Amino acid sequence: MRFATVEYKGKTFVGSVDKSDGVTPLMTREGVPVSDLMEVIRNQSRFDSLYALSGEPIALPALKLKAPLPVPVRNIMCVGKNYREHAKEFTASGFDSSASSAADAIPTAPIIFTKMPQSVIGPDEPILYPTGVSDQLDYEAELAVVIGKAGRGIPLASTMEHVWGYTIVNDVTARDLQAKHKQWFLGKSMDTFAPMGPWCVTADEVDLPSAGIRCWVNGELRQDAKFTDLIFDIPTLISTISAGISLMPGDIIATGTPAGVGIGFNPPRFLAKGDMISMEVDGIGRLTNPVR
Repeated sequence: MRFATVEYKGKTFVGSVDKSDGVTPLMTREGVPVSDLMEVIRNQSRFDSLYALSGEPIALPALKLKAPLPVPVRNIMCVGKNYREHAKEFTASGFDSSASSAADAIPTAPIIFTKMPQSVIGPDEPILYPTGVSDQLDYEAELAVVIGKAGRGIPLASTMEHVWGYTIVNDVTARDLQAKHKQWFLGKSMDTFAPMGPWCVTADEVDLPSAGIRCWVNGELRQDAKFTDLIFDIPTLISTISAGISLMPGDIIATGTPAGVGIGFNPPRFLAKGDMISMEVDGIGRLTNPVR
């Protein structure tokens, strides 16, 4: 299923998105609208007994799509340099504090950092250009995993049992801050730096062995990769993170971005006010945000 968080006639609720992109409100069995997708994620094993769709689908143009999880329960966990060609382009750019040369560009273990929950925005909301703070703004299209089942020390063979579903995250980055501070948190956590959506889909909607991710800037295709290109696959990421950190329902893991980001060009092609960024994942949909 595809679940969207939407605003309609002044009210926010969760709905199911059908194949024609109509959104049917989700209700509890007592007839109360569901307003928070986290409720659905926490109760995934009892979905059929607790919830039902109600009424006719509402056409998407009549709704305002919000981020499916507008304020995640915890920091978004992100993975750096998880596609080989991107790892090479990032190290070659001179912005990479995690490698000193092409010889160690490919990580031997997952690089994990986080973004603030308050950096999340929804589809079509503007990424605010951080005038006076940064002038090297970059985009990163990423598949994000939504955890549905808590666990710590999760065995590799059991990791996918903990995946509730997927969404898309744009890991917007201020490259100059990333270089200045020699770490990634500040340059990736500014307000509006985590566009998410357009909705969350349950795990069965995405065929990871065949699916891919793409990103366009002003209609120009910049990124295009398959998830089979990941250096560390989703089971490895979940196993690695959960080894010492308890994963909780609603946790989000952004799995890394492929080659084609702005710093990968010579000279770099950073974002400017007025740019439009669109990213697409097979089985999920398309996330679009302007820079203003």
